[in-house]
Amino acid sequence: MNIKKIMPLLPLRGMVAFPGMSVSIDVVRDKSQRSLEAAMEEEKELFLVAQRDVEVEHPKANDLYLVGVTARVQHVVKLPGGVSRIVCDTQKRAVLKELLSTSPYYNAVVEEQNDINTDQVLVNQAFVRALQEAFEEYFSFARRMIPENIKDIFLAHEVGSFADAIAANLQCNYAAKQEILELFDVYQRVERLLVLIRNEIQVLKIEKQISDRVKQKMDDNQREYYLREELRIIEQELYGKDGEADELEAYRAKIKELDLADEYKEKLEKEVGRLEKMQPSSADSAVLRNYLDTVLELPWNEKTEENTDINRAREILERDHYGLEQVKERILEHLAVHTLTNGKQGSIICLVGPPGTGKTSIIRSVAEALNRNYVRISLGGIHDEADIRGHRKTYIAAMPGRIISALTQAKSKNPVLLFDELDKMGADFKGDPSAALLEVLDAEQNHAFRDHYIELPFDLSEVLFIATANTLSTIPAPLLDRMEVIELSGYTEQEKLEIAKRYLIPKQLEKNGLRGKRITIEDAAIHDLINYYTRESGVRNLEREIGRLLRKIAKAFLTENRRSAKVTPKTLVRYLGKHKYNFSMMNVKSEIGTVRGLAWTSAGGDTLSVEVNTMPGTGKVELTGKLGDVMKESALTAISCIRARSKGLKLKDDFYKHTDIHIHVPEGAVPKDGPSAGITIATAVASALTQQPVRNDVAMTGEITLRGNVLPIGGLKEKTLAAYRAGIRTVVIPDGNRNDIDDIPENIKEEMQFVPVKTIDSVLKTVMLHERGGRV
Repeated sequence: MNIKKIMPLLPLRGMVAFPGMSVSIDVVRDKSQRSLEAAMEEEKELFLVAQRDVEVEHPKANDLYLVGVTARVQHVVKLPGGVSRIVCDTQKRAVLKELLSTSPYYNAVVEEQNDINTDQVLVNQAFVRALQEAFEEYFSFARRMIPENIKDIFLAHEVGSFADAIAANLQCNYAAKQEILELFDVYQRVERLLVLIRNEIQVLKIEKQISDRVKQKMDDNQREYYLREELRIIEQELYGKDGEADELEAYRAKIKELDLADEYKEKLEKEVGRLEKMQPSSADSAVLRNYLDTVLELPWNEKTEENTDINRAREILERDHYGLEQVKERILEHLAVHTLTNGKQGSIICLVGPPGTGKTSIIRSVAEALNRNYVRISLGGIHDEADIRGHRKTYIAAMPGRIISALTQAKSKNPVLLFDELDKMGADFKGDPSAALLEVLDAEQNHAFRDHYIELPFDLSEVLFIATANTLSTIPAPLLDRMEVIELSGYTEQEKLEIAKRYLIPKQLEKNGLRGKRITIEDAAIHDLINYYTRESGVRNLEREIGRLLRKIAKAFLTENRRSAKVTPKTLVRYLGKHKYNFSMMNVKSEIGTVRGLAWTSAGGDTLSVEVNTMPGTGKVELTGKLGDVMKESALTAISCIRARSKGLKLKDDFYKHTDIHIHVPEGAVPKDGPSAGITIATAVASALTQQPVRNDVAMTGEITLRGNVLPIGGLKEKTLAAYRAGIRTVVIPDGNRNDIDDIPENIKEEMQFVPVKTIDSVLKTVMLHERGGRV
């Protein structure tokens, strides 16, 4: 019995879908996008039907064929330009009974149809054999067909599905295929298909005859070859130029092998002809040779076979890097999409984070996981567009740009290409290199990238571009828009400990010739190395300090004839000297006008004390501690906010006329800026004015507005780690940062108490104490 269904309709332009197939469709039109969305919200089922005229942008019922197929959506991938690529498994033929609506999307009543005439075994076998013979003959002429697809076609056992598979792979117009689709009687379908195959075979035979005639007219090329051979022999007899002639023939042979359009091959042939007429000792001859060598060394035809095993990629990333779980997971997602779309997903990854956090090494691991060659381009200090696009070969000492040079170095057209230090490019009168990168990083344009030196289009669409940067503030907005940013926030102290034990110490033992020696470094000593000898988000300086420590031990092994060494916190000081850095611990007692804030630095988080004194005066406000403009404005905002709450704080209405306020942030030699100290300053001002102490076991961060609202801030993870290191276990944070708590390591999050606040009133209730010790 045939079943009627109501489902979204997706009109197809220039293609016909057959049942029992897996088809890929690019959904572009708005109504089609909405049909897809409606299908994904319900049963993921669509009705696929072809348009009669592919030029119609908004088809109506009369513009659609009546027979299509039902399909279930398996995958949806978002492409640039609002395009969605879907993969569907087609199911049954179906007839369009009624088009219920055309806006906002197509919705239709369809009736699924079963095949007719499928129960005669001998007839089925005869039809299958006839189809096999006809299609094998067709395949012998249709050389553009892929053999793997042909094997899949012959796997079909039923005559109906076998006929559908063949019809779907015929290289004919969609109207002829629609005729096949509309035949529910299997035997009629096979008979019509056999006629269609025979017609196509005749067309292909005629095409082959035409091709043979063209080949017969290629005698001129053979004649040119013989003349060149004669010229080579004459030159050998007259001038002894056989070596040069062989070199020119080698150039011509390489040019013929290139995967280039004929017009570009002709251009290179002309360059070889010019070289042939020049004296070998001339300067122009050397320029032309360098040009031809550069062009012919490019990997026009070379590419590595890509590995698509995501599990292997995961193993390599876990093997080479500890921590950074969110970053590794996002990279694996990117590789999965890259694999499913055959590298056409269009997004470029940009890893942003502090120095030494493993950005470059992660990309090297990605290249190994994909089985692609790896090449790195350092963009730091580049300020000339020609560094990207190259110079015209007519200039003295001209050379190709860094993109082309990197591809020559990679020796494949599909490497992983790293743009390192993207944020450190400059621009001057010679041009803007970031503007040149816009074409390189645009998937819609880079299939025909032209370097000024080689002057030929090179396909960069198969290159996997990944960029790294320390900050986004200096990257131009158009360039940043082409990339997907993944942020690396830095390592926690525990992560640094594990990295040191698993990677850095073994590496430095090997590097300093101490592999196999009896050397023990206690965890407490590594903690001291991290806290007192380095101050960074990454582990680069930590590795240097470990290397310095091991060099001291290596010297002791030779000068003191020692056979073993054990490093403890005490012996660490003996080897490396006094501590380089110290961090502030929690105040011993609660004080008036002193509040502990939290700050983010390029080396991670840190605590920041804010001190406020009030004195009789004329209402002046002093700001000291080398504060930036944003922080000064934040301090003035905090004072205005407290003045607006003078009644609630039991202050005199005109207190500001007779009181001077001095706000100071210690470590005056260190520049400080940013709005996140707003509630810290406001709390310190309120404490100083009311003479009520502030809890010493609380730290806080958050931007404040004139109305007393607390706004979200960045770097919560690093700031929380700084509070934890200082012995503080209660942190006041903006209510808008609740979700960021999930980024904090579990072992630290369990010991911390987070107090989300929306207004300064909530802050004061949490941290302010009465003079007798109770909270406000």
